[in-house]
Amino acid sequence: MRRCLLVVSLVVLIVPFFIAADTLPRELTDDAFWKLSSDYSEDGGYFRFEYMSNEQEFQYVIPRLLENRKPGGVYLGVGPEQNFTYIAALQPRMAFIFDIRRQNMLEHLIYKAVFEMSPTRAEFLSRLFARKVPTSVTDKTTVRALFQAFRTSPPDKELYRQNLKAIKDRLLNDHRFRLSLEDLASIDEIYVAFFDADNAFYTTGQNIYFSGASYADLMTATDDHGVSRSYLASDENFRIVREMHQKNLIVPVVGNFAGAKALRGVGKYIRDHGATVAAFYTSNVEQYLFQQNDDWRKFLTNVSTFPLDGSSMFIRSSHFAYSDPNSSVARQVPGRRFIQLLSPMAEVTKAFNAGKVMGYEDVIRMSK
Repeated sequence: MRRCLLVVSLVVLIVPFFIAADTLPRELTDDAFWKLSSDYSEDGGYFRFEYMSNEQEFQYVIPRLLENRKPGGVYLGVGPEQNFTYIAALQPRMAFIFDIRRQNMLEHLIYKAVFEMSPTRAEFLSRLFARKVPTSVTDKTTVRALFQAFRTSPPDKELYRQNLKAIKDRLLNDHRFRLSLEDLASIDEIYVAFFDADNAFYTTGQNIYFSGASYADLMTATDDHGVSRSYLASDENFRIVREMHQKNLIVPVVGNFAGAKALRGVGKYIRDHGATVAAFYTSNVEQYLFQQNDDWRKFLTNVSTFPLDGSSMFIRSSHFAYSDPNSSVARQVPGRRFIQLLSPMAEVTKAFNAGKVMGYEDVIRMSK
């Protein structure tokens, strides 16, 4: 009898362990990918759409982001290409990219197709911008030399038509994603923006507080130690992101941060699979949420449902920061449009639930 009780006790202790184990998929079928994207998506909303980031110093936080973080977990983000750099650094098991604009979801599908069809960084740039691959580049070419080499390769209209057709074929015929005629028209508009990006391969060398960054600026940028960490900085970084796309593990979702469906649905999915959120890149979206009635409360209520651990981090972009959390004086770094900041997600949700977050300045004070 004692031996039976011991066995039963062990089973009771062991079962919860297996229930809590990380069961995130190693790969998603096309149907499962599309179902996740569709089921968690909300009705699209409006915000000024830009096909690329303008946060040139977004890599500055990566060394600190990696200090206590092992690969794994689930990455959450917003916006276009800067997410790939954070994904390459964090190496999560899965990633979900939210945006209130359906165009952003479609742009990520364009990226998905281009990544999948491009074994190398040079082929990736060729397909993304419709320019022929320069003969001088190899897998070992530095990212700066890569962009310099592409300056000699002008936009090619025939290549543009071939690439656009290949992208649509990949999405519609290979993956069988159920895109509407309106979606396909938006894909045309987004892809032509890449084709028409005349300065994409030139570093501007300008103060981006007053002017936008080019694609070359973003991809050749470094962290504050001078280390280049973009997803095109090395063949290894590129491969990490490409393999996740090939396995359908980077899922774009149309979602409002303050909505009742997208964030909560993804949070439940992560929790049900025994995983945690590795990081949530919010850009400067929170600033707008605090300007829209109680949208910020809805957002932080959504985040409070996420499974977190001590290393789960918000990655924020802000126009200002506080050197001292207790100070009433904000600082802004001259010549920098955005300052990248980190803050532990669990600390923010704890403060919010305790009634200690009442304004945008409060979350910035919790960020470094």
